[in-house]
Amino acid sequence: MGLYKSLFKQTAIYGLATVIPRMFSFFLVPLYTKYLPVEEFGKVSMIFAWLIIFNVVLSYGMETAFFRFYNKETNKKSVLETASVSIFWTSLSFLFLALLFRNKLAIWSNIDVQYITYTIWVLVLDALVIIPFSKLRVQQKPLQYAVIKIGNVTVYLLLNLLFLVYLPHFAESNPGHFFSTLYQEEYQIGYIFVSNIVASLLTFVVLSPDYLKLKWHFDFQLWKRMMQYGMPIMVAGLAFAINDQFDKILLGELLPANIADAEVGVYSACYKLGLFMVLYRTAYTLGIEPFFFSHADSKDAPQTYATITKYFVIFGSFILLSVIVFADVLKVIMIQDESYWEAMKVVPLIILANFFLGIYTNLSVWYKLIDKTYVGAYISIVGAIITLALNCLLIPTMSYYGSAIATIAAYGSMMTISYYFGNKYYPIPYDSRKIFMYLLISIGFSAISFYGFRENYFVGIPLLLLFLYFIYHNEKELLTQILKRKAK
Repeated sequence: MGLYKSLFKQTAIYGLATVIPRMFSFFLVPLYTKYLPVEEFGKVSMIFAWLIIFNVVLSYGMETAFFRFYNKETNKKSVLETASVSIFWTSLSFLFLALLFRNKLAIWSNIDVQYITYTIWVLVLDALVIIPFSKLRVQQKPLQYAVIKIGNVTVYLLLNLLFLVYLPHFAESNPGHFFSTLYQEEYQIGYIFVSNIVASLLTFVVLSPDYLKLKWHFDFQLWKRMMQYGMPIMVAGLAFAINDQFDKILLGELLPANIADAEVGVYSACYKLGLFMVLYRTAYTLGIEPFFFSHADSKDAPQTYATITKYFVIFGSFILLSVIVFADVLKVIMIQDESYWEAMKVVPLIILANFFLGIYTNLSVWYKLIDKTYVGAYISIVGAIITLALNCLLIPTMSYYGSAIATIAAYGSMMTISYYFGNKYYPIPYDSRKIFMYLLISIGFSAISFYGFRENYFVGIPLLLLFLYFIYHNEKELLTQILKRKAK
């Protein structure tokens, strides 16, 4: 039980580092939907979609390769130095080339060149802190990791409030004041990215001592092996980014120009209601990835992974049902402008899709542990093909609902494929019957609540309580053991 307690503690702290920033983004959704027109919010969402995709390119799998080789190699300092030097020079090279061709990038992406410039700087600053953050994780310093992450988003949130809320009112009330000259009308999107640059720069400054301590030793042979391991991870990451973000870009491209930005805006706003499942999945992934590698050589590792997966599904199923039952309460809190609510019908699909992605994360451990990361790339490519094909097929007739269907189809397919091949090449004794049972009941109850008795809490809450009782009835032996340990 000590092993699981350690995992839970680390996941809880990493979760804090994830939950608090995401909670701040809760505040940003009503802020943006209040101060940005729907079309402008759509533009911001599309730019951030590109930013996420290029984040994957600039990390090129080095983060996961760092975890693997740090635990595998005896010379851990060489792994740290080689990974840091690699990221540093590739980031600076990208900065030079991207700034050189930014005008062409603006024309190609149909995005204003100044926003392209801002995005380039954000990308580079974020890339430069990848290895310092990974170092904190691999050295099991989750508290320090959490403080820096939370500090980053705190600065970002405060600057957004300053530029979008306080500064316009101050400029109007004090037209001759020096600070009033900082305010520009119709520059809301620019202020959002300026806030991002400042927050990323401060984070880099805090973590920059890691670079100052380097001896800049570069082991080329080690780097080649890390790249061979990491490049398939990059391909998989790109496929993930396509699955998660490219629908917003395709909506902007495939819908008529007069409605595209608005459709992206309402879809992106309601997409945020899937945040709770994203939080759970992300916090878990941050805690579990170093755990998987550090316990790979244990003889009971397969049983440990099976147990962890089962309880991931149990907790995730409860979160799925809870968020869907109370989705219409959450929308009032997060999205007060009713014009955005038309996209609420995608919320159950988005939550379930992210749950499938979390299950896939568990199931994908097998190919990482046997150093066959290219399998993950193949699976992710299949998911990306499904995403692109279904988006192109469904968006013209179904708009963003087609995008939601494509997302759940892609992640569901990836989950199924990984389970099949994992059983074949790295058997793990999953309790498949119970896992499937919890998942099926949670999905069934969610469908009844949202599509049959939406906003009828006399039905939704009893379904939630019934599911809790079902969990207790099936897991009471373990729960009793935990309670006895607490009593001692």
